[in-house]
Amino acid sequence: MYTTKQLPGSVLACVTFALLAPTTVLAQTKAPDLSKEWPTYGHDSGGMRFSPLTEITPANVAKLKVAWTYHMKPEGYVSPAGRGGFGAPGRGPVGDNADAPPAAGRGRGRGGAGFSPSQDTPLVINGVMYISSPYQRLVAVDPVTGKELWNYQLPTGSPATRGVEYWPGDGKTAPQIVFGSRDGKMYSVDAKTGRPNMAFGDNGIVNMNTEDIMRGLPGINGLTAPPIVYKNFVIAGGTTQENPPLGPAGDIRAWDMRTGKVAWKFHSIPQAGEKYNDTWAKDSWINRTGVNIWGHITIDSQRGIVYLPFGAPSVDQYGGDRAGDNLFSTSLVAVEANTGKYLWHFQIVHHDIWDYDMTGAPALIDVKRNGRTIPAVAAINKVGLLFLLDRVTGKPIYGVEERPVAQSEVPLERTSKTQPFPLKPPPLSRMAMKADEVATVTPEIEAGCRKLMEGLQLGGPYLPVSYNRLGVRFPGNHGGVNWFGTSFNPQLGYLFINSNDLGQVSGLKDRPADATRATPRGQGNRVDPTGPYDGIGGGRFSIPPAEGSTQQFPCQQPPWGTLTAVNVNTGEFAWRVPLGVTDSLPADKQNTGRPGNGGTIATAGGLVFVGATDDARFRAFDAKTGKEVWTWKLKGAAEATPMTYQGADGKQYVVITATGGGFFNNPVVDDSIIAFTLDK
Repeated sequence: MYTTKQLPGSVLACVTFALLAPTTVLAQTKAPDLSKEWPTYGHDSGGMRFSPLTEITPANVAKLKVAWTYHMKPEGYVSPAGRGGFGAPGRGPVGDNADAPPAAGRGRGRGGAGFSPSQDTPLVINGVMYISSPYQRLVAVDPVTGKELWNYQLPTGSPATRGVEYWPGDGKTAPQIVFGSRDGKMYSVDAKTGRPNMAFGDNGIVNMNTEDIMRGLPGINGLTAPPIVYKNFVIAGGTTQENPPLGPAGDIRAWDMRTGKVAWKFHSIPQAGEKYNDTWAKDSWINRTGVNIWGHITIDSQRGIVYLPFGAPSVDQYGGDRAGDNLFSTSLVAVEANTGKYLWHFQIVHHDIWDYDMTGAPALIDVKRNGRTIPAVAAINKVGLLFLLDRVTGKPIYGVEERPVAQSEVPLERTSKTQPFPLKPPPLSRMAMKADEVATVTPEIEAGCRKLMEGLQLGGPYLPVSYNRLGVRFPGNHGGVNWFGTSFNPQLGYLFINSNDLGQVSGLKDRPADATRATPRGQGNRVDPTGPYDGIGGGRFSIPPAEGSTQQFPCQQPPWGTLTAVNVNTGEFAWRVPLGVTDSLPADKQNTGRPGNGGTIATAGGLVFVGATDDARFRAFDAKTGKEVWTWKLKGAAEATPMTYQGADGKQYVVITATGGGFFNNPVVDDSIIAFTLDK
């Protein structure tokens, strides 16, 4: 039996719920067993993405079978044309994921067309699973059966594409699910019923797009990642635009969960009179957009420290109008969780003109070195360089050196003379391209890639955007390592990272004197429409797929995607394997590794689970050796991070969202969240 109720408030919303079985109601009254569930995006607030569950192991993982499948798209759903604003249903994420077309059409019901991509990692708390659906809904389901319990229909927009967050309440206010939307709202709903928390903002909704953030300028601001909770605060950044350069602020705010009022704000770009404001030449900091967090924040709850991974400034392919290091762009910043007070920062890229955002969650781990245990943070960005820092002081554990890098030929650009490189670990991604490193997987691929390379400028790390010609840089603006970040097994001391080897082709030329607007001309060439330069083409350093396939061919030698285990106690690779196959190649050449978009999780059972790759597989690896021990073919690529939990039936489940889409020409073909358990 289903009941629909209209809720009071200035903004209308709907909660639809099923009458729950007594066992489910009882489950909701128990305190969560955090070790057996998945209570926040990173499993813990420090983002280790490690589960202590041990039922599934390398010895029995081959027995995993589908337990249930939940389809996110409701029957009769019609994607509302133009509704939802930024990242509206049917459009999918913007920015780094904008190059993949969703399924065509508006699509009524579940069939055929109109699927929307999802990168959701569900939560399981107190016997209930919470799903952030791209179809404008927050959904609660039974994690043992996959049956829907209730759903909350957003009045506008869709919830953040990667998930939601949980607040346990304060004794007066019941536990809440809190989440942002892609059109700039923050919602708080009762974790048991889905009803809005009427004390939070305006009847359960906080408008994130306030005057101090939007600054009276055109632009977008919303959330693609879940916020994070500390005590009675919910903390979040925002997804601002990458063009034009002036627009919404990328500031970080903490809201009081009991009222929805802002408790503190941290300026992502130091304002006049604040320390490091002088890293922006003249007035270039004023109303600058970018320098935001569209990825994941982590918290050291014991020490009360929040770790903020910031992105690049806008526009992110040209910085001639913003000379200087441009703090806190592409930096990890530590602030006090109670006040937002600055503690320390570490800038990974000076004067970023490559879109090398820090987006992956800074994982809070322990490093054992020289007889002592160091509380550490693993900081990584699209460059694919892993910086292991003392998370209390921000000092590198294995050392960092500033190395000279190539300088820009663009007349008005002033690139940094050096960039930081960790002494350990080695780079996780290709850092350069040479002419003799062209892909020779097949004669056809080699011929196509050599043609693509004709006239391209090749270079080493941090090759600036080329002037009056095209150049290829590694990694490109998808990485490397993107928002999916890392996972950590504290028993082994291994950090697991899946990474891409994708090059980016781009270039700038002088803007014609009679042009009314500058033109990007190609993915990755983001220029100020009123600025002095035009883009001159470009895109991924790859050639089109074989007939009947959607898998493009990167033009450097494989591997094109890898999975790496880093021993953080030595700073060395423990193992490294290709991740993914190219199905259209001959059988003996398929193990190329593939580009991917989605992260890993680790378990005490000795496994690493990962989807991500555009070959539409879900895989498990032996955490000690890197051996692939299980593979499941999916309908759509799993561009999401999986999760695992123990159900009320005592079984361990592993769950992945697999819709396809969002990256590297990968089509959106499904709406499934799939749960696996052992077939006993």
